[in-house]
Amino acid sequence: MRLSARVDYALRAMAELAAAADRQADGPVPMTAEQVAKAQDIPPKFLESILLQTRRAGLVHAQRGPEGGYWLARPAREITLGQVIRAIDGPLANVRGQRPEDLGYVGAAAALQEVWIALRASEREILDLVSIHDVATGKLPDRVRDLSADPAAWA
Repeated sequence: MRLSARVDYALRAMAELAAAADRQADGPVPMTAEQVAKAQDIPPKFLESILLQTRRAGLVHAQRGPEGGYWLARPAREITLGQVIRAIDGPLANVRGQRPEDLGYVGAAAALQEVWIALRASEREILDLVSIHDVATGKLPDRVRDLSADPAAWA
């Protein structure tokens, strides 16, 4: 699996917004794109276009003006990594820009379609299990901890 810089930045920005929300007892306090960019060492202009995409996808809210900024559109527990990735880069596990079920392999390569579909299911299992809250708090699901504890996973 290859994740784009846009996805990496989006996930980091969402985690930062989640952490900011956790620090506020009386509702969301918007963070500016500059604040998020500085906290996560993300190029500010690049981040602004990413935040626009997440806003269009309904993952964050935005407000202009001196009291403006960005905040999560719903609780961080309800936003999965998979949702953020899809908002930024589209469907998981595509092959040459096509969904695996739309591919037509023949002959000796026919089984590849099943492999790509299984790969997508495996990605979904993890990416739709882990929430932005899990990342922001460092409290990952046991399934993720178990998989990452295997030394072979790091090679």
